Amino acid sequence: MTGQRELRVAAVLISLASASIMLIVSTPAAHAQPAKPAFDGDAALRYSREQVAFGPRVPGSVAAQRAGDWLVQQMRLRTDTVIVQQWTHRTAAGALVPMRNIFAQFRPELTDRVLYVAHWDTRPFADSEHEAEARTQAGDGANDGAAAVGMLMALADVLKRSPPSVGVDILFVDGEDYGTFGPDVDVVIGATYFASNPPRAGYRPTYGVVWDMIGDGELRVFQERHSLRVAPQVVERVWMKAAALGYGAHFVASPGAQVMDDHVPLQRVGWPVINVIDLDYTHHHMLSDTIDKLSAASLGIVGAVALALVR
Repeated sequence: MTGQRELRVAAVLISLASASIMLIVSTPAAHAQPAKPAFDGDAALRYSREQVAFGPRVPGSVAAQRAGDWLVQQMRLRTDTVIVQQWTHRTAAGALVPMRNIFAQFRPELTDRVLYVAHWDTRPFADSEHEAEARTQAGDGANDGAAAVGMLMALADVLKRSPPSVGVDILFVDGEDYGTFGPDVDVVIGATYFASNPPRAGYRPTYGVVWDMIGDGELRVFQERHSLRVAPQVVERVWMKAAALGYGAHFVASPGAQVMDDHVPLQRVGWPVINVIDLDYTHHHMLSDTIDKLSAASLGIVGAVALALVR
């Protein structure tokens, strides 16, 4: 009997020891950090589609008024602070056109800030069309406008759930595509206004990126030449991050074209801002720049790079 009692006691001790070992082994898993949310290219495409559904967002149009109101509402749901800049632009011909910039911030208390920019307007006329009548019409601007805005909205979704390590400013500018390029008349209007009217005195981002035409299914972004000349260190940062994520085939580390875009007026006031643009797009400034040309995969690639830069 004594021997049986000792065997039972030994069995209990072994069982307790095993439970302790299991507890010790399982305890670290209970304290594991949750995975950070990933960028959602499908969400970016969905937001791009919602913009296109308003119709061409030509400054001064009803569609622009409604789309702008929607953007303000959406960013107020996601970000810490939203500032709306409204003014009237006088064109070279003397016309008065209402304009609106939408500036949203994450962690506005931080001094180290990254500025992300996209234009939310669409061109008043599809001047790359072959037929004269078509050249007088306004297109949907799916890739040229809606894609980058949709990408930044999806980025805001992620940053709301997992705040960035730095202050992040998202700026949707108006009137980028309004007038004539080469000579440049009545273009990059919103970025020019923002450069002269920053949200507060002394505002200066650590660096900035203008995202434009980044939804094409055949995504290949070369290094824009104004960017290489003015802010080569920012170009290197972005392209190295893309390469580290495995996207070197899409962010090509070679000089591309020199482009007049929203980065130029920001550079003129001394801010290190670059342009990420896939200019090789068959439907640029055409009525065929429609939502079916956009790729969730391409938006996901660019969004992942934008997210990794501020984590």
